[in-house]
Amino acid sequence: MSIRDIIEGKKQWRAHMARVKALPPDYQIVYKEIQKYLFKVGPVDLLGGPLLSDILDFFEEGVAAGRGVMELLGNDIAAFCDDLIKDSRTFADIYQESISGKPGTAEK
Repeated sequence: MSIRDIIEGKKQWRAHMARVKALPPDYQIVYKEIQKYLFKVGPVDLLGGPLLSDILDFFEEGVAAGRGVMELLGNDIAAFCDDLIKDSRTFADIYQESISGKPGTAEK
């Protein structure tokens, strides 16, 4: 990864977060909680993939339609997040594979 890639990544992240800050306060709070949750248990390719941008697009559409954030997601935000990443490989999966001793995984 070159220095240009790092700088470009930071520019993209700042632009992404500027879009988050343009959301209404209730959407911002829920987005940040989703982000925090996904950073803890989310997919391995979270930053390289489109998931966070897709959530932000979804939220912007909800704002434009005049809907509340809880109308879009329901009452269980964690279940919403789990449903988004159900088919993705997570860090928890990698850890479980490493301690289970499955072939092709690093043993300790």
